[in-house]
Amino acid sequence: MNKFAFLLVLCLAFLGARAQYESFIHTGEIGITAGAASYFGDLNTNGDITHSKLALGAFFRKQFGDYVALRLGGQYARVGYSDIYSKNAYQHTRNLSFNSDIWELTLQGDFNFFRFNPVDPDERFTPYLTLGVGAFHYDPYAYLNGQKYYLRPLHTEGEGVVSGRKEYSTMAICLPIGFGFKYALNEDVNIGFEVLYRFTTTDYLDDVSTTYAGAAAFPTQPNGEPSVAYLLQDRSYVYGAPIGEAGRQRGYSGNKDSYATAQITLSFNLGTYRCPPVPH
Repeated sequence: MNKFAFLLVLCLAFLGARAQYESFIHTGEIGITAGAASYFGDLNTNGDITHSKLALGAFFRKQFGDYVALRLGGQYARVGYSDIYSKNAYQHTRNLSFNSDIWELTLQGDFNFFRFNPVDPDERFTPYLTLGVGAFHYDPYAYLNGQKYYLRPLHTEGEGVVSGRKEYSTMAICLPIGFGFKYALNEDVNIGFEVLYRFTTTDYLDDVSTTYAGAAAFPTQPNGEPSVAYLLQDRSYVYGAPIGEAGRQRGYSGNKDSYATAQITLSFNLGTYRCPPVPH
């Protein structure tokens, strides 16, 4: 085979491969996520992520063109924190703690930096930005003597009990924003990584927001023993005299709570091949 024929074969092979790549239409993905979740709020004021907890999710992504997609996602995340981790003397003495299971549903827009085509070796990778809106359910709880107690019904800051303090809802809005990248292992499967931060409309993700309601808001039990609500609203008694006087700062209502996830993603491509034009 002479050089001309060899080059001709290479060109035809290249054009054939490009035609195959261009004929594939990436229509979307369905995927799962797994990683860690962190909370930021009145207990974790320094952005500590060393006490993260489990996060799991699933999503459907619909692709619109080469760079924009719309994603519907469902997420479970457990968040929590304790004042015992704080180096601040007042917070450490406050001695509050919580956990909460978050169930989240979001709608997000994804914006690819590069054209993504899982059948093309040159277009199998892209970083992306994502932002959206969602709703989530949460219900903070804590442990006392090994027993689990949900904190909202106990009205630990006098919500729904003290005049002017409304009981908070266990539903809130979140505004997720983040970044990630994905890489197509082959035509069918992608792997990636994503970090997503959520601004929220609640300051009670941790059941801490304003000031102490005071001991008078938590009557003793019929046997004269302190109530569970009293023992959980101010746990500084383990270090000596309780600090929870009525009106004293317990949290800071000026900032809403937030949470974030860092997760590995595994997705399966949805696509179709466009028919080649019919020659005239």
